[in-house]
Amino acid sequence: MLKFTTLGIFLWMAALISGSSVVAQTNGEREEFSAAAIVSDNLGSGAGRVIMQVTRWSTETERSRLASTLVKGNDALLDALRDMKSVGTMRTPDSVGYDLRYAHQEPAEDGGRRIVIATDRPIGFWEAANQPRTIEYPFTVIQMQIDKNGEGKGTMSYATKIIPRGNNIELENFTTSPVMLTQITAKKID
Repeated sequence: MLKFTTLGIFLWMAALISGSSVVAQTNGEREEFSAAAIVSDNLGSGAGRVIMQVTRWSTETERSRLASTLVKGNDALLDALRDMKSVGTMRTPDSVGYDLRYAHQEPAEDGGRRIVIATDRPIGFWEAANQPRTIEYPFTVIQMQIDKNGEGKGTMSYATKIIPRGNNIELENFTTSPVMLTQITAKKID
């Protein structure tokens, strides 16, 4: 189990649990983040590119809804995320991609930003029909640190459970370690 100590993830939870958002979200700034994704876990290893487009940032109402749902458990949080309007997409260069459901950003001390993105993980027909153990890990959580030049690094927990523990949460990954995101570049999109 991965203890929820990563600063970016902690800040996501703080933003969800606190009474007000730490920083107002931008409404009109659409962005694309491109990263090298490096995997090395009990399922294998490899590298490739992942592209995340944020077409809008999550609202205060959406943040509040997730915060109140979080205490009800994993299944309730999954239902709430699935009901949310898309905030963008995530894909690889050779795929169509899938919807992202939550995107939050706040300024970092160095003039950059901390960004957290969360969504439900796509479940294919075989997985839905056969119900292997992976079906219990329905979330994708991405955290990125972007510097003032629009470059950065981060992590992506692809097959994850989100487990509330008082005012903190833990991420339990089906695999033993998150995907490392390196060479992240951010650019505004129309």
